[in-house]
Amino acid sequence: MQAKSTMTEGRLARLGVTLAALSERWFPDPLIFAFLGILVVFLLAVATGENPVQVAIEGGKGFWSLVPFTMQMVMIIIGGYVLAATPVVGRLIRALAAVPKTPRAAVAWVALFAMLTSLISWGLGLIFSGLLVRQIAPRLRGLDYRAAGAAGYLGNGAVWALGLSSSAALLMATKSSIPPALLNISGLIPLAQTIFLWQSMVMAIILMVLAVLTAYLSAPPPEHVRTAESYGIVFEEGHGKADPRTRPGEWLEYSPILTIIIVLILGCYLVNVFRTSPQGPAAALDLNTYNLIFITLGLLLHWRPRNFVRAVTECIPATGGVLLQFPFYAMIFGMIVGTGLSAKMAHFFADISTHNTYPLLVALYSAVLGLFIPSGGSKWIVEAPYVLQAAISNQVHLGWVVQIYNAAEALPNLVNPFWMLPLVGILKIRPRDLVGYTVLQLLVLAPVVFFLCWLFAQTLPFVPPAK
Repeated sequence: MQAKSTMTEGRLARLGVTLAALSERWFPDPLIFAFLGILVVFLLAVATGENPVQVAIEGGKGFWSLVPFTMQMVMIIIGGYVLAATPVVGRLIRALAAVPKTPRAAVAWVALFAMLTSLISWGLGLIFSGLLVRQIAPRLRGLDYRAAGAAGYLGNGAVWALGLSSSAALLMATKSSIPPALLNISGLIPLAQTIFLWQSMVMAIILMVLAVLTAYLSAPPPEHVRTAESYGIVFEEGHGKADPRTRPGEWLEYSPILTIIIVLILGCYLVNVFRTSPQGPAAALDLNTYNLIFITLGLLLHWRPRNFVRAVTECIPATGGVLLQFPFYAMIFGMIVGTGLSAKMAHFFADISTHNTYPLLVALYSAVLGLFIPSGGSKWIVEAPYVLQAAISNQVHLGWVVQIYNAAEALPNLVNPFWMLPLVGILKIRPRDLVGYTVLQLLVLAPVVFFLCWLFAQTLPFVPPAK
C-alpha cells in the first residue's frame, strides 16, 4: 500500500511539473485569451447563421456592460491589500500560516481554506487564500509558489457555486429577483431544493477531499520547486506607524476622529443590510456587501486615514489586469446574449437529450459556455429559461438542475483566467504560472463532477414548478 501511494504521488507530481512547464511556455496572457474568445464566439455565431455585422455591433454594445462589475473586482483587490496591511489581520494570517510544516502540507492547507471560505463567499475565498499564500511563502523554505497559488484558486474552480454565494441558487430563491419570463417557467425554487440538498452537500465534500488530496500529491519535488524568490517576489510588511506629521494641514489625516465617524455610519448601514435581508443574513453577503465590509474593517484597523490611503496606494498596480481585460470579456457576453447563438446551442442539446442523459448534457453545456461567459450569475440568466424548460419536459428535478449548473460552471474557471486576476494581483504572479496546476485539478475533478451530476439526478423525483 505504501509503494502504491508513493507511485501515485510521484505520477501526480510529475504530471503537475509537466503541465506547469507547458502552461508557462504556451499559455497566453489573459488579454490574448480574451481576444481569442472574442474571435471564436464571433466565428461560431456567423457559422450558425447570425449576421456578422450585428454580431460585431452586439459585441461593441457589450464592451462597457461590466463596468460596475469591474469596479467590484478592483475593490476586491484593494480590500484584500488594505486588510493585509493592518497589524491585527496580519497576526491572524501569520498564525494560520505557521500551521503547515512542510511545503506539500502547506499547498494542501491553502487548498482546504480556499474552498472552505469560498463556500461562504467566492470573493472571501480568493482574498483569504491569496493572503495566506503571501504569508506562508517567505516563512516556509521550499514552497512551490505556483502550486500554492493554484491551490488558492480552488475555491473558484471547484465548490464556490455549491455554497452560500451561489448566484443561481440565490436568484431562484428570491421571487422579486427572478425575471418574470423565467418565473413563469420555473416558479420559485427555495434553497432547500438547491444548495441545502443532501446530494449537493455530499458533492461539495467529495470535491473538496479530492481537490485537497490532488493538491497535496501534485506538489513538485524539491528539484522542480519554483519559489516566490525565483520570480523576484518579495513581500514587505505594511508600515506599523504613520510617518510624522510635518504641517498643520495634515492634522485630520493623522487623527482617528473622521475614521470613527465614517466607520460608525457604514457599520449602521451594514447591520441594517443583514437585519432586513428577506432570505436571512447569509444571503445578504453579496459582492457589494462583502467589499464594503472589507473596506470598513480596513479603515477601522488602520485607524488613521493616512495609513489607510498609503495601503490603498500600494495595491493599485495590482488592479491593472482587471481594468484592462474585463471589458473585452463583456464583448463576448454581448455577442452571445445579444444574438441567437446561445439559444441555438441550448436547443441543440435539448433536442438530443432524454431524462437519463439530460443531466450530463446540461453539465457539459454549462461548462463549455462558461469558457466564454465566465460569470455564474449572468450566464445563468442566459441559460435558465430554456434549460429549465427542457428539464420540465424531461421530468428532471429543477433544483438539481440548478446545482448541476453550479457544479459544472465552476470547472472552466480552472482554465479561463478571468477570475484568477484578483488572486494573481495579490500574489504578483501571472496566470500562466498557475494554470498548469489548475488544469491538473480540472483533469481530476471534471469526470467526478459529471458522474455525480448524473448519479444524484437519479435520486431526486421531479417536482412541478411552485408558482
